[in-house]
Amino acid sequence: MDKPVCLIDTESDGKLCVQPSALQILQQIQQPVVVVAVVGLYRTGKSYLMNRLAGKQTGFALGSTIESKTKGIWMWCVPHPTKAGTTLVLLDTEGLGDVDKGDSKHDTKIFSLAVLLSSTIVLNSRGTIDNRAIEELQFVTELTEYIKIKSPDEVVDDSEFVKFFPTFIWAVRDFTLQLNINGQDTTQDEYLEFALRLKLGNSKQVNNYNLPRECIRKYFPSRKCFTFPFPTNPDNVSYLETLDPAEISNKFLEVTDRFCQFIFDQSQVKNLKDGHTVTGRVLGNLAKMYVDTISNGTVPCLENAVIAMSMIENEAAVKEGLEVYKSGLEKLKDSFPLELNKITSEHQCFSLMATQTFMKCSFRDDDGKYLTSLEEAINHQFDAYLWDNEKASEAKCESLMSVLSDPMTERINQGIYARAGGYNLFCKDLEDIVNQYNTLANKEVKIAEVLVKFLQEKAPITTAILQADDKLTENERRICEERERAVLLNQQVISQQERQRQLEKKMVTEQQNNEMRVRQVTQMMQTEMSRQQLETKRAMESKLREQSALMEKGFQEKANTMAWKIEEFKRKNAEVEESASRKYAQMLSDQQRRNERNMEVLRQQYRDKMEEIASRPASVSRSCSIQ
Repeated sequence: MDKPVCLIDTESDGKLCVQPSALQILQQIQQPVVVVAVVGLYRTGKSYLMNRLAGKQTGFALGSTIESKTKGIWMWCVPHPTKAGTTLVLLDTEGLGDVDKGDSKHDTKIFSLAVLLSSTIVLNSRGTIDNRAIEELQFVTELTEYIKIKSPDEVVDDSEFVKFFPTFIWAVRDFTLQLNINGQDTTQDEYLEFALRLKLGNSKQVNNYNLPRECIRKYFPSRKCFTFPFPTNPDNVSYLETLDPAEISNKFLEVTDRFCQFIFDQSQVKNLKDGHTVTGRVLGNLAKMYVDTISNGTVPCLENAVIAMSMIENEAAVKEGLEVYKSGLEKLKDSFPLELNKITSEHQCFSLMATQTFMKCSFRDDDGKYLTSLEEAINHQFDAYLWDNEKASEAKCESLMSVLSDPMTERINQGIYARAGGYNLFCKDLEDIVNQYNTLANKEVKIAEVLVKFLQEKAPITTAILQADDKLTENERRICEERERAVLLNQQVISQQERQRQLEKKMVTEQQNNEMRVRQVTQMMQTEMSRQQLETKRAMESKLREQSALMEKGFQEKANTMAWKIEEFKRKNAEVEESASRKYAQMLSDQQRRNERNMEVLRQQYRDKMEEIASRPASVSRSCSIQ
């Protein structure tokens, strides 16, 4: 994208809506995304920071009036400067606190969407982090009213929010104070923590003072602060995007560079609850789902969002996996016919790649429904390719046989074999044709069947030439007839044995594919377990840090409550891990059962084919004995 586009806009009736053009852009991004959103009061210079993150001087509108320039949420997708194979998605939100909006809850909706969609959220403000600045963040205290983990009525521990809430950065613009607390030099991060310290007591005034601070501490355990000095002469602040770098404060540029580098290095890829990696396509679907939910007057539920996303992504994953398989095998069609080993080898290779593609994109396919759908589609497609390959082989063999037998056909038409000694001459020519054919078509899958068909077609001609050869006695003719039937019968057996070998090869290939799928499912389960354990670790560490901070500041009662929550958190997560282990064991068992069912179907097909094959030589043998 060479410039930002509007992602979320406000309709005439005040409801939020997602712009289809922005969704189309996101649908094309299959890479993981790092999503950075900036929020804050209007006219505080949010857009300038986002332009710098995009590596551009201009892009997001800065404006130079007292009106809020940005409306809704604007999006800019650029290649990530330090993470290969990743897209950086920048979200610039409309200024909070604009009196012209009329909807007192509009700011909270915008802020909630920024939290839901981002992996890093930047709060932009001016001056200092004082009580007024924190009190202006009333939308932080309302977050849990606009975001639910499970059902709207279910009470969920704060640690559940920690699992998916973004990293929090407070960017303080036009900062003029000395970073000094109680006579001691301090860091920017320590300044933020000092501003977020709680007061002792239980009065209404103290509780009101503590509430926004507690919310920030609980919901955003990973916090960072940057203090920016005035960038330039106050008269030029509104025109930052057009100023020459020489006109901007070196200190301001230095902090801006550190801010951007921190974002690039530390901002993580956006993940869904349970750790599934978000791509541009998933981000677009999430934005649409969250906005529609809010516009309908209901509260976005993360569990429902994950379930809905799993259905969308799993269906897409099946299509992508099948496309990987088809695009790989489709390239072989121009080379048909191929040896059976070649096509089965390619089938195995692209089947593995297709399953890997599916598992990379899919999640929560607990009952294996979508993986089974992919397996069935691949097997159906493989059968179609085998059929096409066989038809190509049959056409090639028939063409070769036609070329080799044309001289014999010409001799038959000229009557060369219709004389004494003609039968032996015909047999010699026929033997030469068969030998040449077997040499030239020795790797074709239809070599034996086409040869049988050719010999069957020539059988009446052979009989006619045999009967017309006066050089042979009646007894010699009977011996030759028996020999002809024996040759044809033997060739039919060879053809049936070749077909049997091909069926057995297909069964071996499917068994190997089944074993690979089990390994892939096992690896996927281990990856999901690791994601969940990482989420749990992150939440636990945040609780322990908060407990330590409370104890250090003398909030013993709150620290004791936190200790109880930690123990409850451990207990619940032990139950979750045990449940997950059972679920994954069941998934593996289900996959193995599906594999066994697939193999039983193939074995039955094999048995049916063998019965069919076994019946053919018997009928020929009976006809021989009768004659």
